[in-house]
Amino acid sequence: MAGEEGVEAEVKAKDEVEVEQQQPCPPPLLSKSAQKKLMKQQRYEAKKAEKKALLKEQKKKEAERKRKEWEDKLAAATEEEKQQLIESKLSLRKERMDQRTEEKGKKMQRLTEAKQNGQNVVVDLEFGHLMNSSELHSLVQQIMYCYAVNARCNSPAHLWLTGCQGEMQDHLQRLPGFDKWIIEKENQPYIDAFQDQKERLVYLTADSETTLDVLDPNHIYIIGGLVDRNRWKGLTMKKAEDQGIQTAKLPIGTYLKMSSSQVLTVNQVVEILLKYLETGDWKTSFFEVIPQRKRCEAETEEGDTDIERVEKTEGKDDHEFKRHDIEREEETEEKDDHESKRQCIES
Repeated sequence: MAGEEGVEAEVKAKDEVEVEQQQPCPPPLLSKSAQKKLMKQQRYEAKKAEKKALLKEQKKKEAERKRKEWEDKLAAATEEEKQQLIESKLSLRKERMDQRTEEKGKKMQRLTEAKQNGQNVVVDLEFGHLMNSSELHSLVQQIMYCYAVNARCNSPAHLWLTGCQGEMQDHLQRLPGFDKWIIEKENQPYIDAFQDQKERLVYLTADSETTLDVLDPNHIYIIGGLVDRNRWKGLTMKKAEDQGIQTAKLPIGTYLKMSSSQVLTVNQVVEILLKYLETGDWKTSFFEVIPQRKRCEAETEEGDTDIERVEKTEGKDDHEFKRHDIEREEETEEKDDHESKRQCIES
């Protein structure tokens, strides 16, 4: 009898062990700092979804209001007045299309001339393997803003994308109108693309001991395409030193005091260079491009790194709205092209 009880106890113990092994392990406890970051991220996501839904609803209501206003106007008009209203609307639409076509032509001309005479600015995309999908997406958005801002300049720079391969290239290909961008797209690294002009290469990095006083039209300035640099401190500086090329840092500290480090997003650096090319004044360029929140002496929240603060603000809300503006611009140009072709066919 005692033997049977011992066997039963052993079987029961084994069953309990098997049940414990089958149950999923509880998730590891997060530190207070990690919990705080997670809660902030969840609040941000909720706020972002709410804001997006609100904007969508406002846009829908505005479109409905305009449609009803137009229908009421037509309903109250005589046949002759209806015809005049329709012709006026078509004329206004054609005028807007012609204006957009003219602006697009001028933009294309400016960018084409920049390929011959513009200041060479390179975005180094060889760090794609060091970033996760979210960081790659953020970088691609920044590149889109770089192109849009450059295209609007009266004297744009000659932009290059080098080392564009793999997932980074896939992300870029999804951008509206990317295949039509007037920009240099190189799959090979810049060191190979400019192998005969190595002495002209200057890598812009905050870790450099050399301060950039003026932009030399004969130099080719390189910007590291890396989002979370906090994980890879000194990476661009080391790369430039290993390759034996010059380095320089923007003279930010000479003109303003940053709230933290001098790490900027790719599009901010490009905008600063473009503004300097326009004004020849570093101070004006910094104050017009660098957000106030990066210039004030404010305490930071526990656990937030410099680059995280950049990405939480610049890389999310600002990027989201800029992205919609630029995508609408590209889509409008596509629609105008299709409308022009349709009118040509009908005529």
